[in-house]
Amino acid sequence: MALYAREFFMEHLKLPFTEAGVVGSTYYATPVPGGPLRLRIDFARTIRADEYNGLRLATIHQDRGELDAAVLRFEDHKTFDHRDASQGRSPRESGYGTFQEFRDRPDWVPWEHAHTDGLRNAIEQYVSVWFPGAWKTPAPSRTSGRTARKAPSPPTARSGTRSR
Repeated sequence: MALYAREFFMEHLKLPFTEAGVVGSTYYATPVPGGPLRLRIDFARTIRADEYNGLRLATIHQDRGELDAAVLRFEDHKTFDHRDASQGRSPRESGYGTFQEFRDRPDWVPWEHAHTDGLRNAIEQYVSVWFPGAWKTPAPSRTSGRTARKAPSPPTARSGTRSR
């Protein structure tokens, strides 16, 4: 598969759903285990063959079909800004904020050098609307530095008077 979709969704976006998988170039997840709603993410095509300019997110009900869809454009989320700037490509030029799939070059990763933080944040916002509480991210670990000291908290003194 020339898109390397599995690597893109699983390793670069690092979506937090345990019940998820990639079939072809499409990511499927059940953010709320046992629930009727599914999340589907595809690469959004442009009018040109094998060219993509974003991700298409869809909420699917297992009985009623597609309930909602949204397209997250790479340009809006600064996914390829660094790559395009280093190539001298401006927003009005063809290929800006997009990538192409070359099926005859299986060694080439089309979304290489993509910055996915903006996309991941937008996916998190979408998921929070359709799947409240499903986005579970581990709390960042805090390590104390050399100069950090734990200060004891002052004791709470109870008094007989009320304070406001």
